[in-house]
Amino acid sequence: MQPFLILLILILIVCFFIWKHHKDMQLLETVTPRNRGEWSERKTVLKLLKMGIDHRAIFHDCYIRKPSGAYTQVDLVVATSQGLLTFEIKDYSGWIFGHFRQRYWTQVLAYGKEKHRFYNPIMQNNGHIQAIRDNLSNNPGIPIYSIIVFYGSSTLKNITVGSDNDFLIYPNDIKSIVRGIMSQPAAKFGDKHEIMNVLTQAVDNGNVPEIVSSQHYTAAMAGMNRPESTYRYSFSLSSMFSYIRHFR
Repeated sequence: MQPFLILLILILIVCFFIWKHHKDMQLLETVTPRNRGEWSERKTVLKLLKMGIDHRAIFHDCYIRKPSGAYTQVDLVVATSQGLLTFEIKDYSGWIFGHFRQRYWTQVLAYGKEKHRFYNPIMQNNGHIQAIRDNLSNNPGIPIYSIIVFYGSSTLKNITVGSDNDFLIYPNDIKSIVRGIMSQPAAKFGDKHEIMNVLTQAVDNGNVPEIVSSQHYTAAMAGMNRPESTYRYSFSLSSMFSYIRHFR
């Protein structure tokens, strides 16, 4: 094969990936800005859109007001005829051990030499779900599914869940889990407009710096009681923000 032809093929491949990335960003921006939230959250949004989920039914980076007046941050909520799908997105490596009744789960790295504990994501997402329910007085009892997605190179080990509405999955499972839920009978809603208004407001809250900073502060204060890791590492500003992001 002549060098010119090889170069032409390489140029075409590069152009294809640039075009594909551009189209993906256009699709993403029907729901959320390309720089909002974590990339793993935005990848989940793209997966849902490519499944055919209506962009108007996807709410990314929601700040839900709790009865106390504080806010809790929810990565992603999808409104379907079967109920609400509430996503908590994690990005971890290593082995993950946990039980739905344990307050903290364990991340194991370096063949067991390094261990970290983090707040039970099932409990975390159940807290998000309760905050959503507290805002839906006209829709009592509607199904709300908890979907926790582990990105990164993590492996879930001996994980147990306590409800049929709880799902701990990898990114490749998103399509099958969502389609499985959407194959269920339609839920009985009280006021669908209330749901859309609450979730739209929750997304808009994320554009208010005071709300975002207050939520981060609340999460940081809660994190002060987090058990220490068995691994010591140097403090940096980037690690602090990463820690707050994972704990929220």
